[in-house]
Amino acid sequence: MREEAIHFRLNGEDVQVRVAPNRMLLWVLRTEFGLTGTKYGCGVGVCGACTVVVNGEAVRSCQTPIGSVRGKEVLTIEGLGKEGRLHPLQQAFVEHDALQCGYCTPGMIMSAYALLLKNPRPTRAEIIAWMDGNLCRCGAHPRIVRAIESLAERK
Repeated sequence: MREEAIHFRLNGEDVQVRVAPNRMLLWVLRTEFGLTGTKYGCGVGVCGACTVVVNGEAVRSCQTPIGSVRGKEVLTIEGLGKEGRLHPLQQAFVEHDALQCGYCTPGMIMSAYALLLKNPRPTRAEIIAWMDGNLCRCGAHPRIVRAIESLAERK
């Protein structure tokens, strides 16, 4: 497929990249922009390791063609904190030890961020249902749920 100039907002900045529009967002973020916080997991949109937020929606970047984000706002884990400080959700993950190896953590945090955008005070059941599509091989799910709950309780 022929390369095209694709404009979008990335972590609050207007950006342009010249790539084939069917190239997956994950690889554009990691290769063209050096944003390696977004992880490659299963490659088929099942594990959630590659989750980013596009126009307020959690999406699997391994299944999202870059052409589909043209003109949209893309937020990655690198864009969540501001001025060298962790976002409150990232801080909650630290406080609740909601990670072990950390590989799934960026996707977990971005999925939780999208949940809290839609529902600032989700119930425990809503958190568990929402996060069901994000897998953690280390078994940190209970601590992840507690971290999200703690932030929801502060809102």
